[in-house]
Amino acid sequence: MMASPLEQFVNNVRTISASGNFRDLSDIILKSDEVLQRNSAHLINVLETLDVQQHSLGVLAVLVAQAKDADKTNLFHQVCDFINNCNGEQVRFCPELYAELCHHLTDHLVETKQPLQGIEILKKAIRKIQLFDSQLTSIHADLCQLCLLSKCMKPALEFLDTDVTGISCELGGNNDSKHFLLYYYYGGMIYAALKNYERALYFFEVVVTVPAILVSHIMLEAHKKYILISLILHGKILQTPKYTSQVVSRFLKPLSVAYHDLATSQHAAVKHRETFIRDKNMGLVNQVMNSMYKKNIQRLTKTFLTLSLTDVASRVQLSGPSQAEAYILNMIEEGEIYAMINQKDGMVVFLDSPEKYASPDTLCVLEQHIAACTKLHQYIQEMDEQIQVNPQYVKKSAGCHDEDMPAPSQNLKTYAI
Repeated sequence: MMASPLEQFVNNVRTISASGNFRDLSDIILKSDEVLQRNSAHLINVLETLDVQQHSLGVLAVLVAQAKDADKTNLFHQVCDFINNCNGEQVRFCPELYAELCHHLTDHLVETKQPLQGIEILKKAIRKIQLFDSQLTSIHADLCQLCLLSKCMKPALEFLDTDVTGISCELGGNNDSKHFLLYYYYGGMIYAALKNYERALYFFEVVVTVPAILVSHIMLEAHKKYILISLILHGKILQTPKYTSQVVSRFLKPLSVAYHDLATSQHAAVKHRETFIRDKNMGLVNQVMNSMYKKNIQRLTKTFLTLSLTDVASRVQLSGPSQAEAYILNMIEEGEIYAMINQKDGMVVFLDSPEKYASPDTLCVLEQHIAACTKLHQYIQEMDEQIQVNPQYVKKSAGCHDEDMPAPSQNLKTYAI
């Protein structure tokens, strides 16, 4: 009697897993989704016949099929058990399906408003599928999303603080560019929430400068936040690098008029308030205004030795001397300016920085920067060596050399000198 397609699937998983030919098994599994979907009522029985360690690819395929079903009651516990106990070597043969299972779990936790539950298991999921610590997977975006929604940012930092030097094959195709963009977008939001503005600006810049022929909503939102973080850090909108796609200037700028207005007029915060609230960027806009006031006060320290609090408030466009005093005291406490306030006559005396850059702390910071530069240089050397031996690069490079060679001598004309 001929076995049913579902029985054939189970037999293939058992037989090929025993032989260790997981590449062939991954090809079969990727074509089995329709069979598993048609037999959704029997998938629980299939799981009972498979061992999560020996038949990880088979169990993975079944769990993905179950995750697509309307009933997701046991999804969280099933996925947790699988990620904790599956064979990492096997699932790396099918990273697309493994990532899809994690995406289903993330969507489920977002829908049920339980993002905090998924943070630790997604961290384990990333570590299990990664070939090296600096490899980016599409699961990174899921982790960052759950950290943002749960307002528990720090678990994502161990991944965000590691500069990406490689991309997982399941993230390398055009079909999954969304998760690449979302990782950097969510990462920028996490750094902005933690007030690490330099790192946030870099992450938003990555999203905006990704090669593109069409504008995505993710790029638009990242562009708006890129402008706000630029204003907080530098008091102006930084120009994007020259390699930025033309779609950024052609489409994104006209869609971000309110944000560009903020760079030239402090009244734009009030004028475009509804826009900023709708975009959920009012918090950053308030920080922009706060930063602009502080930068204007810092400019005064370069021009004046003494000023009255009334003059400071007038020049910086604050509401009055009391607000100017509050800003100056805060900036003194944060080490952003050096000054003294004579409250008796309402005068501010601006002082020179006492820092001589000769302390052990300064040396420690310098050593950290040198170490970071050395590490980056090593990364670049390793990547250059990998490119030099890449068959595609060698083939293309050889082709370019052939085109540059002169034509055969019989085809050349000779000229008398």
